[in-house]
Amino acid sequence: MVRMTMAGAAVAVLAGAALGQDGDGQALRALLITGENNHNWRYTSRYHKDTLEETRRFVVDIADDPAAALADADALQKYAVIVLDYNGKPWGEAAQKNFVQYVDGGKGVVVIHAANNAFKGWAEYEAICGLLWRDGAGHGPFHEFDVRYVASAGGGGGGVGGLHPIVKGLPGMKSHPDELYHGLSNPQNVKFEVLAVADSPQEKGGSGREEPMAIVLSYGKGRVFHTPLGHVWEKQDAQKRSIADPQFKLLLARGAQWAATGEVSIGTEWQDRRGHNTLTSAERAEGWELLFDGQSTPSFRGFKQKGFPAKGWVVEGGTLRVMKGGGGGDIVTLEQYGDFEFACEWKAAPKANSGIIYRSTEDGGATWSKGPEMQILDNAGHGDGVEPRTSAGALYGLVAAQHDVVRPAGEWNSVRIVAKGNRIEHWANGWKVAECEVGGAAWEALIKGTKFEKMEGFGREPKGHIALQEHGDDVWFRNIKVRRFGSK
Repeated sequence: MVRMTMAGAAVAVLAGAALGQDGDGQALRALLITGENNHNWRYTSRYHKDTLEETRRFVVDIADDPAAALADADALQKYAVIVLDYNGKPWGEAAQKNFVQYVDGGKGVVVIHAANNAFKGWAEYEAICGLLWRDGAGHGPFHEFDVRYVASAGGGGGGVGGLHPIVKGLPGMKSHPDELYHGLSNPQNVKFEVLAVADSPQEKGGSGREEPMAIVLSYGKGRVFHTPLGHVWEKQDAQKRSIADPQFKLLLARGAQWAATGEVSIGTEWQDRRGHNTLTSAERAEGWELLFDGQSTPSFRGFKQKGFPAKGWVVEGGTLRVMKGGGGGDIVTLEQYGDFEFACEWKAAPKANSGIIYRSTEDGGATWSKGPEMQILDNAGHGDGVEPRTSAGALYGLVAAQHDVVRPAGEWNSVRIVAKGNRIEHWANGWKVAECEVGGAAWEALIKGTKFEKMEGFGREPKGHIALQEHGDDVWFRNIKVRRFGSK
């Protein structure tokens, strides 16, 4: 089964609609294969999905179970391109046969980083990838390096000596942070075209040679774009910059479009072209209410205030920003919510701290005196990021965030809070990262010995306001919405 998150589905609907309005035709459907990798696939897969959908040229389905997703050869035909973010166990004979036939029949494939490590000895897969991590391959430490786009004898359709359409017009990547593969081999002796190279210095543990950083090739009637860039290791926040680099995002998106269509129309400067702070017709039908339209704040007021804070909070560029040192205090929704689902996107400045508090009442000294909190944090830059129970996505101080999926400072994170009765869940970037039962014996044991133990009624309120915290740091919010379960 192809699994797509609720947030992803909503973006997909919006992306398709926006494409139609732009006159660019229907969005290209992409299937992103993931679910197992020796790298941080939970982070990279959802980030790559967002990268492609930000262009408004793609709608991406994510397959965390490749064997199931590839089981139906006919169903695969709706996809223009398969994106490989996978390095794990074999998919099984039927799935592997369908994949090869899909490519051979004229569809596109994108190979990212450790996907070229996979399936040693599967000749067709090796021929599709072209270059593989096999015996003799290596890399130095994660570091910054320049990537040059190069012309080839064939010109990739751009004329003899010309640049391939994927990289034509691009200046090259400056100071790109990544792992630089060297010594990749070509076990099936296939022909490919090199689009990008980087120097691999011996003093950085490299080969001392120029190494390919992007190639294209054909398999049957299919087109393949392959980049060994995009390294992100588990619990290495600094490495998340590799795929967050706009230069990488541009290369990946243009490569995927070429693999899907044989042409490139995505521009040479990176930008998020999606619409924000709106609801789709599907979301309205599901009961979602928009709490911020990108221009005004009628759904919020200051904590224990009649109106919106006069300082510390501003609307700018379609975002709701809490300003560093602004002193405006927390803001809360005008209405109170019992059983609900809340969603928003946030990004934090370096070292920033904030939070989303819910079922919060105003008979305590602060929003968090009564309501549990989903932590907002720059994990890499703030000391609280070291402790899982105070890292981004956690139920603050009580339940640790379970997956390393939070994005770096300056990057947007998509989060959800689901509260039904005593059950609460925190979701970040498509993954459930924390959950627990509130109000019972287990809750009492959980808060015992913490600062919350002395806060009368903490976590026991059946309904309350949803609050956005002002913690003295720059944090931005957008796409803020909520829906109720059951009656008010």
